[in-house]
Amino acid sequence: VTTAQGVLLRPITMGLLLQNLFLFLLLLLGSCLHPAAAFPKGCYPSEEEGLKTFRCSNAQLTEVPRDIPNDTNKLYLDSNQIPFLPRDAFRDLPLLLELDLSHNAIARIESGAFQGLAEHLHSLDLSSNRLVSVSKDAFSNLKAKVNLSNNPWLCDCRLQELIRAVELAADSSGGIVCDSSTQEEHVGKAFLQVIADTDFCNVYKKTTDIAMLVTMFGWFAMVISYLVYYVRQNQEDARRHLEYLKSLPSKQRRSEESSTISTVV
Repeated sequence: VTTAQGVLLRPITMGLLLQNLFLFLLLLLGSCLHPAAAFPKGCYPSEEEGLKTFRCSNAQLTEVPRDIPNDTNKLYLDSNQIPFLPRDAFRDLPLLLELDLSHNAIARIESGAFQGLAEHLHSLDLSSNRLVSVSKDAFSNLKAKVNLSNNPWLCDCRLQELIRAVELAADSSGGIVCDSSTQEEHVGKAFLQVIADTDFCNVYKKTTDIAMLVTMFGWFAMVISYLVYYVRQNQEDARRHLEYLKSLPSKQRRSEESSTISTVV
């Protein structure tokens, strides 16, 4: 009987082991496939020169994707249709070294968009976008070399402050060209060439000071004009009253004259 039981139990035990092994393999396969399934279409992780890379080039993205692995060292979001960068767009990427946002439709960068990247990021490519004017605060504390070429820049004091606040990538400065300017003769020229002869911020300050002086002079002229009008009007009223008094009888005229003189005084 014992031998028969052993023969019966052995197939049952082997069946359970195979079933458990099959379930384990399914779970393992599912855990490996799940992260890839969470990535946006056209995005994939890889490893390049020992650095963890995440590529979303030409993936028809309209915003910075979420679920980017937080140990990513190089992030490629180039050749998409991203229109702007919101605050904290890359907050969860503390190890990011290179960020490529070139050939998008970026026209606005909110202050704090690169918050959290100041310590490690050393390359930021924003070339070939639609940037016209950006506050220097958007790049606050950022030590990365920045490529700002091939954007439709408005050349003014704001751009001058931005250029002085960032470190430009090598050979990219010539691509920062005035698409428009506060001074028409600068359109089409390289911005660094323009500011070699023109200080936009000083010109703006002088213009503001002149406008303030003109405004103050206008108010001063209005006050003086009112005072002159007021004095002349009172003089005219006093002259008419004196002429009226002269036409009165002598006694009444004297009392009226004394009253008028005291009023005028």
